[in-house]
Amino acid sequence: MVKAPKILLLDEATSALDAESERVVQDALDRAVANRTTVVAAHRLSTIKGADLIAVVKNGVIAEKGKHETLINIEGGIYAALAALHSRTSS
Repeated sequence: MVKAPKILLLDEATSALDAESERVVQDALDRAVANRTTVVAAHRLSTIKGADLIAVVKNGVIAEKGKHETLINIEGGIYAALAALHSRTSS
């Protein structure tokens, strides 16, 4: 980054990357977002699970929001279902 913005907007920043490249880019992004407000649009669990607040959007409406640890434990929740699917497909 050329400047040090107070707010970062990241839209699918790692979506086209393989797992190894994603890790490298995600490490750099983790350093870049320190002490900044960051809004991330992502489909990958690995990109968002460390966020201070996750908002699950369904049909244009926030259906669930919270931290990963909270959302993962909502029985029948959208986020929990997506996380379970991710876990099954990456095993």
